[in-house]
Order: sequence, then structure tokens, then C-alpha cells
Amino acid sequence: MGKLALKDEILLRVEKPARYIGNEVNAVVKDKENVSVRVAMCFPDVYEIGMSHLGIQILYDMFNQFEDVWCERVYSPWVDLDKIMREENIPLFALESQEPVKDMDFLAITLQYEMCYTNILQILDLSHIPLHAKDRSWEHPIVIGGGPCAYNPEPIAEFFDIFYIGEGETRYRELLDLYKECKKNGASRTEFLEKAAKLPGMYVPMFYQVKYKEDGTVLSMEPMQEGIPRTILKEVEMDVSNTFYPEKPVVPFIKVTQDRVVLEIQRGCIRGCRFCQAGQIYRPVRERSLDMLKEYAVKMLESTGQEEISLSSLSSSDYSKLPELIDFLIQECSGKKINISLPSLRIDAFSLDVMSKVQDVKKSSLTFAPEAGSQRLRNVINKGLTKEDILKGAALAFEGGWTRVKLYFMLGLPTENEEDIRGIGELSNQIAAVFYETVPKEKRVNGKVQIVASTSFFIPKPFTPFQWAAMCTKEEFLEKAYITRASIKEQLNQKSIKYNWHEADISVLEGVFARGDRKIAKVIEQAYRRGCIFDAWSEYFKNDIWMEAFEECGIDIAFYTTRKRGMDEIFPWDFIDCGVSKDFLKREWEKALTETVSPNCRSACQGCGANRFGGGICFEKTV
Repeated sequence: MGKLALKDEILLRVEKPARYIGNEVNAVVKDKENVSVRVAMCFPDVYEIGMSHLGIQILYDMFNQFEDVWCERVYSPWVDLDKIMREENIPLFALESQEPVKDMDFLAITLQYEMCYTNILQILDLSHIPLHAKDRSWEHPIVIGGGPCAYNPEPIAEFFDIFYIGEGETRYRELLDLYKECKKNGASRTEFLEKAAKLPGMYVPMFYQVKYKEDGTVLSMEPMQEGIPRTILKEVEMDVSNTFYPEKPVVPFIKVTQDRVVLEIQRGCIRGCRFCQAGQIYRPVRERSLDMLKEYAVKMLESTGQEEISLSSLSSSDYSKLPELIDFLIQECSGKKINISLPSLRIDAFSLDVMSKVQDVKKSSLTFAPEAGSQRLRNVINKGLTKEDILKGAALAFEGGWTRVKLYFMLGLPTENEEDIRGIGELSNQIAAVFYETVPKEKRVNGKVQIVASTSFFIPKPFTPFQWAAMCTKEEFLEKAYITRASIKEQLNQKSIKYNWHEADISVLEGVFARGDRKIAKVIEQAYRRGCIFDAWSEYFKNDIWMEAFEECGIDIAFYTTRKRGMDEIFPWDFIDCGVSKDFLKREWEKALTETVSPNCRSACQGCGANRFGGGICFEKTV
């Protein structure tokens, strides 16, 4: 390994210097003289968060399989190093080569959650790249964004040259070849971007003009040049069993958030929860083959030495070959002290049987996500889970030896009333009661059950049936949290129940970004210039500065959050086709208002439009 970008004296001054030195096991180092394109793959948050992200691992592996490409990683420097880099004018660098990001051809930034938007500006600023796309030349990398937040890129559109809409396995090779051709032929940066804008899945904001009505809503969004598409269809990798997946994931030097091998078993979800953006934008549901998963499980465990493997999907219970996969992993991992993690399981007899085989029961807790306290509201959100399902699952869990249960709910859902809110305390109490009814006194390890009820605040997201919904104010959110807390304190088993709730200020801001338009960019930039970074971290979130930035920019928060949307309103993200139709989302919104449940995709097709991609669960025979 060559010289480090940071001197020893700096590394000794910062927390966790291993975040910045690279050279981890399975990191890819190439001879830069033998590659044509260099890519800095960025997760705009601290190393421990970014290293846990599967999407970056997949793209890092894919890019580095191309002989002419070297892909490196870069993360947000933590606040201590950020300060030093600014004071000493040290440019941000990629981990593998320790060379400046500004010398790369592409800076590819993953957009996983809205609260990292100021960190995107931190990355650009520390890299000495102009914040605005219009101010960049060939001296600067092409800044490209992708991931779930790219489905409404408008609040950060002016900071990016390109957004890649959809899954990264399909079009990057084409984009890189176009880049090489344009550089070889002496084309201008603008000429390259014009050609890129005509590739499927690519959105180049500078070539689109947005016009607004007097009331502030969108009047139109039109391409400014011929040949550039008016609507951009998302990219989808339909053959998920024969595509890129890392056999040798990079192994971090320090403990990270998800310190384990991750095996993605499927993409998409059959359930159709109306609040869930991922459940819509990742349609159609596509399963990886059992043979592929077995092969990669073995290879990844061998190449990393990790002691845990996690099966990743939006709803693992719905993977059709789960029993066979579990049996194989139990056989493969037995005797090797490798733990198998199964997030996103529905709590039923099969799931609990599986978990009792693969987990240390004494150490683990069980997670339910009822989302709402009443059956009425669970029907509104199409959760597909009854109180009987929940209590039966809890009874089976307690019989199996679990004594700690985590419950996740949302406050502020459409049509919610006080009875629904109080239902959170009542359901928590009923689950605790099931424990005392099910487990004899002599078998209660700690004497009592531990119920941890957590509430987050509902944030309407694009491309969901709830994109038309009004959002609560900060004060309304907090009032709902106080009602929940009071309800829990009224319960017979209150001493067995602990209650946590999310910060309301951050939720309101996230709501603005989620459904924002291009006018929001100036607020983000203003807040960043006044010191806002790591907004997702409550200890660094500066709500007062954000509120001042909105006021100084003349932006009304309520316009983006609490305002009721008309069914014919043009949304800032309507130029993107995510695969499900707006008519389908409207039908689901109307069903929500009448408390009507839609069956899951395997039971009956709801005509969402995702069958146009020609594969996946859409072509299974429904029961």
C-alpha cells in the first residue's frame, strides 16, 4: 500500500482512525495506469453506516469486475476529521488509493435516506468539487446519484450531474462506455451529459425545465432538448440469480452497524403496505435461485471469516424456498459457530421454529411490526395482520423461550384517531398478558416479560398510495406520543412495557425532503453553509438552524407537509415511472379511506402495472 492521505499525527487526533486508512481484507487495489475509468463510490454517512450497505457492496464488486474500471470507496469524514480537513485544506480522498476524489472520473453517491442531504454537500465541498452541477468542468468528476431517494431527486437536483433511476446492474456499463467514447473524441462535458440523458434510466436535471402554478404546485416539467425523454422508466434487473453479487465483500477493520455477511434472497415484496415506498419501487418481486444462494453463502463466509450471515429482503417469510435454504445454512453453519440472522420474518409457527434452531434464545429478542394499534387502522394501511395473528405469534414465541419483544408502530397515519393511538398501549398490554398466561411462574427466567414499544412518525413518501396524505405538525406528533405514553401507563402490565418515540423535528424535515421540489435545494445549501451535517444523528441535528434557513429562503414548511394534495396534482417526481401506475396508487389511496384491504400479490393480482417488466412473481399462478 502506498502513502496514506492523512499524517500519523492527524490519525492519532481523530476517533477511530481505521475509518480512513483503507487496505481492509478484500478491498480492491488496481494499477491506475491500467484502467480507463476511476469511480469513487460514496455513502454520505460515517464509515460504520456506509460499510453496512449492501447496494454499495454489489456495485463495488460489479465495477471492479470490469478490467478497465477501478472503483474505490469514500464515506463522510466524522465531525472531528471534517474540522481538521477544512483547517488544513486536505482534499477528501478515496480509501483504496488514498488519492483525492476530485481526480476521479465519477463520484457515485448512494441516496438511502433524506437526512443525509447536507452530507452530500460536505462530500462535494471537502472534495473541492463545485456544489452546483452548472459550475463544473471536465476537471471535476461526473457526480451521479442513485438509490431510493433518487425516486424524488428534485430537492437535490442542482447538485447532481446525473441520477440513475432504478437498479444499478443494468446500465452502468453502457454509461461508462459512453464516457470513454466522449473523452476519446474530445466531446465537451455538456455533450457527454446530453448523450447520457438519452440512455434508459438516466435523468440529467440540467436538461429539464420546471414551471410552477401561482399556488406553488408544479405546472409542468419538460425536456429542453429533442431526443431527451419526457418520462424516465426505472431500470430493473430481472434475472437476479445470474447477475453481479460479491463473493468477497470488504471486511472492515472496526465494528460496523451490520457486521456480518449479507445474502439478499429476493427483491420486492408481495404485501403492499400502503405507507411503504420500498414495497412499491422494487416491484416486481424477484427471487434469487436456491442454488445461487447456497453457492454465495459458502463463498462469502469463506472469504470474510464472518461469524454471522443475514438473509436480506423486505419480507423474508415470503421467499418460496426459505425452508430449504434454512436447512442448508443450519447444516453448513453447525459446528462453525456461525449465527444465522433472519430479519423481516412474519411471526408464525414456521418462523419461530426456524428462529429457535438458529438463534441463541436467551440472548435474542423478537420483533413484531404491527405498525398500528387498532385493526381498523391496520386495514387502512393494508398491513395484512390481525390482532389474532399477533397474539398467536406472541404465544408461540413465549412458549419457545423468548422473553423480550420489540414492537414497532407509526403515529400520524391517515385517518388515525385517539382510539387507534390508545390501541398501542392496549395491544402492548395484551401481548404482555399472553406471556403471563402462557409461561408458568417456574419457567419465567427473569420473572417478567420485557415489551419495548417504539413509535416513529408517519412520513408520506412518493410512489406510495399515501403520497396524497397530509402529514402532522411537530406539535400534533408530540401530542400523539404523549397519548401513547399515557395509554401505556394505564395498562395493568405497564411495568413490563417500555416506550420510545422518534424525534418529531427530524420527522418534519424528512417529510419536506421526501415530497420536496427544486426550491428546497437553496434551504439545504443554506443550512449546510451554516454548519448542518450528520442531520440523521440527533446529537448533531440543529433544528433551529434549519428553521432559520427555511425562513431566510422564504420556504413554507407546511406547503410540503400538512397541505392536502388534490388527486389531479402534478407531483415533482411524476416524470419518473417507477413501474407501478399512478392509477393503481390512486385506487389504493381510495381503498385506504374506506378501510378496504387488498390481497397480497400471490393471492390476487391488483393490476399495479409491474407485470410490464415480463417476469417475477407477476407470472406465477395466483391461488
